[in-house]
Amino acid sequence: MEIIGALLGAMGPLLVLILFFLFSAVKVIREYERAVIFRLGRVIGAKGPGLIIVIPIIDKVWKVDLRTVAMDVPPQEVITRDNVPIKVDAVVYFRVMDPVKAVVEVENYIYATSQFSQTTLRSVLGQAELDDVLTKREAINHELQKIIDEATDPWGIKVTSVELKAVELPEGMKRAMAKQAEAERERRAKIISAEGEFQAAEKLTAAASLIGQVPTALQLRFLQTLVEISAEKNSTVLFPFPIELVEPFLKKMTQNQDK
Repeated sequence: MEIIGALLGAMGPLLVLILFFLFSAVKVIREYERAVIFRLGRVIGAKGPGLIIVIPIIDKVWKVDLRTVAMDVPPQEVITRDNVPIKVDAVVYFRVMDPVKAVVEVENYIYATSQFSQTTLRSVLGQAELDDVLTKREAINHELQKIIDEATDPWGIKVTSVELKAVELPEGMKRAMAKQAEAERERRAKIISAEGEFQAAEKLTAAASLIGQVPTALQLRFLQTLVEISAEKNSTVLFPFPIELVEPFLKKMTQNQDK
């Protein structure tokens, strides 16, 4: 019994060491992760998800998240092609497609993608005019996504979308744009009013031409107007008096004065 106890006492530290190595060798990788394994400094590939076995001390495990990352691009001060200073921020959506490249080809793929996105944002918007930035966002977003995706592809990164979030204009430019919009609305209102007057004049001309062809129509219109006035219960009613009825009397009076 003493011999068995001595053996167990001598093997105790060895058993603890074996259990420690076993626990260190077993790794659990989540569904959205991949484990890039370096063995003696050389990459041997990516493993996971699930349970993987590594060699303690010899292997080094680097976990990479494969989920889509929504990264904010800090506000950038940009001068557009028409010399207007603006401040623009954006959001970049990307994910890791090749975990090995994301670890080996770049030191920090998130930081590198962020820095390249900032410089690309300033470069692209600097070549566009202010009106294009405000009205053609889809085209600018597509161009940004294409440029950033091509640059980050060697890092195993796939940029799925780039969206401009806000464009901040100087106060003076905001006031100028508000005045321009107000003037444009006034111009449209005047044009619409003039078109209405023109159409009304055309209709009145056509009506006058038609009434001139049938003199009786003028009398009927006159009677209809009297009916409309009387229906409103006015205390005063004006009757237009045709000048043709008094023309003979006017001529007679003029002849008497000449004599």
